[in-house]
Amino acid sequence: MSQENAQKTPPPFERVGPQEFGYNVKQVEHFLARARATFNGTDDDSTVVTSHLVRRTAFEPQKGGYNAREVDSALDRLEDVFAQRERDALIQTEGEEAWLQQVGRLSSILRGRLHREPGERFRRPSRRGVPSYNVEDVDDLCEQLIGYFEEDMPMSVDAIRRVTFREAKGQDGYEESQVDAFLDRVVELMASID
Repeated sequence: MSQENAQKTPPPFERVGPQEFGYNVKQVEHFLARARATFNGTDDDSTVVTSHLVRRTAFEPQKGGYNAREVDSALDRLEDVFAQRERDALIQTEGEEAWLQQVGRLSSILRGRLHREPGERFRRPSRRGVPSYNVEDVDDLCEQLIGYFEEDMPMSVDAIRRVTFREAKGQDGYEESQVDAFLDRVVELMASID
């Protein structure tokens, strides 16, 4: 075996077959390098990775790319690590009371929406026929979240990250972008307190 082959590092993720679509390899590796630099404190201010950025990151499809499920799982773990570091940094610089106030504000905003009447928690799409989320599915999740936030019912942040809703059309459902933005904030809160 040559010295070059012995030193070659294995790829961070399995690749899908040559005719299957996975995540763009260069984009994934570039993002992981940025995240590593932030984690190690060697980044500059223009490339800082935050838990919010990890949650919002998407990669283009590529034939033979990285396995999406593996990358998504790694991003979930990475988001949790960054959320915990952000929480710890806030507590260290401003004190635990500042963190508790931040959690309280976000929790209050989320609970305000959760306590709206079923069927009225989110706006309906303004255009007819566009895809939207099934109202009953979203409202069921909202009831589960009330149980989590107010009655200590167990719920995993990964359950929110992976939730899917049946499709509705236009006014028959909730506007997808508003529900997605709300769920992003739920994940942000859950990741910072778990």
